[in-house]
Amino acid sequence: MIIGVDVGTSVTKASLLGRDGSAKLTRSVRSTLHRPAPGLVEQDLDEVVGSVVQVVRQVAAAATEPVQALAITGQGDGLWLRDERGRGVGRAISWLDARAAETLRAWEAAGVQRKVYALTGSGMFPGSAGPLLAHLAEHEPERLERAAVAGYCVDAIVQRFTGEITVDASDASLPFLDVPAREYSDAALDICGISQHRRLLAETTPVGKLFALSGEAAAELGLPSGLPVSAGPFDLPACAFGSGVSEVGDGSLVIGTTLGCQVLRDEVVIDPHGEPAGMWLATPLPQHYLRVMPAMVGTANLDWVLAMTGSGVEQLETLLAQSDPGAGGVSALSFLSASGERAPFVDSRARGQFTGLSLETTPADLVRAMCEAVAYAARHNLESAGLAGEVAACGGGARSQAWSQIFADVLGRALHVPHEEGVGARGAAMTAWDALGDPVDREQWAADRRVVCPDPRAVEFYDRGYRDYLTAIERARPHWAPVEEA
Repeated sequence: MIIGVDVGTSVTKASLLGRDGSAKLTRSVRSTLHRPAPGLVEQDLDEVVGSVVQVVRQVAAAATEPVQALAITGQGDGLWLRDERGRGVGRAISWLDARAAETLRAWEAAGVQRKVYALTGSGMFPGSAGPLLAHLAEHEPERLERAAVAGYCVDAIVQRFTGEITVDASDASLPFLDVPAREYSDAALDICGISQHRRLLAETTPVGKLFALSGEAAAELGLPSGLPVSAGPFDLPACAFGSGVSEVGDGSLVIGTTLGCQVLRDEVVIDPHGEPAGMWLATPLPQHYLRVMPAMVGTANLDWVLAMTGSGVEQLETLLAQSDPGAGGVSALSFLSASGERAPFVDSRARGQFTGLSLETTPADLVRAMCEAVAYAARHNLESAGLAGEVAACGGGARSQAWSQIFADVLGRALHVPHEEGVGARGAAMTAWDALGDPVDREQWAADRRVVCPDPRAVEFYDRGYRDYLTAIERARPHWAPVEEA
């Protein structure tokens, strides 16, 4: 048995996982997103670590067989500054944060963004480490001076549990890593003007590396001291592998807080003249990479429109059944994040919209239009990432049969949805078993999925709608600049 932990943006989960991929027990607790001012989104590291302790301790107490390892995954990006003891230097800055938007706009105008993209294949956005480090260097340099490491959620927790300062190559990939070489690009750091802070970047963990649980952490978690700890990959690649992605060209669709769209590739190909968006991620599989196009928000769009219409998520199936494809002529753009969009294009000014409204528009039409818009965004991102094979889907949005059907119809491909939830923890556990030298049967894990097949008539309808969606984006982009900048 392995305890898999997924530290999400809003929920921390721990599952006791068997070698067949099934979760014998899962416990979860919600986390807090602090919003001290408009555009700022932060998390308290002590609170996040406490959430992990809480759920792992509950799961460990229920284990009837020896636990072989603790496998940790979680949210990526953002900036989790810590000291030598693993204590937070200020609150962690979430990937949702927008404080570095002005920095990124200045970089875009100066060509910095494109130069970094040409080196590493990473399209930076306000909540990524590059602009956040530059923002702090300008506005809060004392925080960087007090820090020993600038890392991410997973390695912050690993440091607290093992005392080791490290980072998984998947987390380190954005934006400074030469992904095939798994080494930082000094040129990229120099272009961003933050070479002096290179000391804050931990060296990447070798594939297959395990750490040892400290005695203090073991007592808190209710686990044996010295238990192997696996650190990563972070949640997007963990979800890809945990949901059954295995063949080059296959895609993964994570319909969660973010809309994670990714495709497994066997080489890193960077077009220096292409859209500087998305990222290439190193994976635990040799010579395999993920081309990732993660839209800023996924289910958050649904939560917003449900709240605006006075509805709850439990009404989603009924609402989607009350509005036909095309939503009564209403269409939407789903760029609702305060920090804009990061894939398949980067624009911190991007904003959502509804068009085609009339006095006959119903709440169901608004909900369906937004669900269709998110599905169009998924197609846009997956096609940009090079999708050629089947698509695995997971996350809270994939639990809806009606919304899953919209995704399948818009993509024109079947969705393969794991019956087991918590695929991020499964992906982390899969990596841990590999590191233990006892890999699981990946085909068996991948077989445990339901299939949502596209309706040929709906595919034809949504193919026309997708072309209209692309046109709507191009028409909207000139109007995204704030009024004071017009």
